Amino acid sequence: MASLAGQSPGLWEEAAVRWPAMLGDRALRHEWPTWLLIVTIYAGWLALTWFWTEMPLWVAVPLGAWFCAWHMSLQHELMHGHPTRSTRVNTALAWPPLNLWLPYPIYRESHLRHHRAEHLADPLDDPESTYMAAEDWARASPARRWLHGACNTLTGRLVFGPACTIVRFWHGQLRGSHAGRWSVWLGHAAGAGLILVWVCLVCRISLLAYLAGCVYPATALIMVRSLAEHRASERVEDRTAVVERAGLLGVLFLNNNLHVLHHACPSLPWFALPAQWRLRRAQMLAAGFAPVYPSYLDVARRFALRPQHPGPYPAQAKPVLSMPT
Repeated sequence: MASLAGQSPGLWEEAAVRWPAMLGDRALRHEWPTWLLIVTIYAGWLALTWFWTEMPLWVAVPLGAWFCAWHMSLQHELMHGHPTRSTRVNTALAWPPLNLWLPYPIYRESHLRHHRAEHLADPLDDPESTYMAAEDWARASPARRWLHGACNTLTGRLVFGPACTIVRFWHGQLRGSHAGRWSVWLGHAAGAGLILVWVCLVCRISLLAYLAGCVYPATALIMVRSLAEHRASERVEDRTAVVERAGLLGVLFLNNNLHVLHHACPSLPWFALPAQWRLRRAQMLAAGFAPVYPSYLDVARRFALRPQHPGPYPAQAKPVLSMPT
């Protein structure tokens, strides 16, 4: 694993200006790759569900997991202001809850708070942290500690991760404040109802088959991406990672394997990230900024059975921003 290090802020400001020149003004003005992606995902999901009963499960299940996971990646892109500048338009494009369990407005609110978090990976500040606070760890039972460690391995994430994530999310929603959220949940219920009418009544797919063949494995796939994205570290710059050669997973994750670029300049669209990485790679590697994994095979080799972090959020991971010299 290599590392990246202290860039001047001007590097990322320059990146936001230079990516259109590399991709062309047409991509800048219209973001046609994202529009094409939107049509591909929704048309692909509709076709898949329509022909589900005519396909063998060994074909239908991987495709179902792919399209539902791809849709979650698309939602991530839409919440960052693509393909339009209108939040309402982007929200409408992201709204259909193909994965049923996660309302898009709540996902958007939580993820944008993650980007604003001063202390990435700290469970007291970052809503997407996979660490447990020290106080929670001290109160946790041995079984909960074991499950926490298991869900921070690649194998555990694929097997237990979706169930733990969904249960934790719904538990938090039931315990939290509902002020101003009834409209969100009513809208989500309406959307989920429409999805289920199409899936169960029109396409004749059982609810259990859709949950087990699409929703659960799709959530597991997305959790592969998040396993190596962030970690606790004294230096803020070392808390966000890069997986260089992602292959098909890079397509599925919309290049968010290049996660340090996404956090440094969230306004860059998904199709601009690889070119920007190629442009800055040597400079960034020489500077030693953040962990860099060669591929997801390397991530699997490291964390298939060993937790990416085995215990609570480390007390020594106090935020220290290294200033460029």
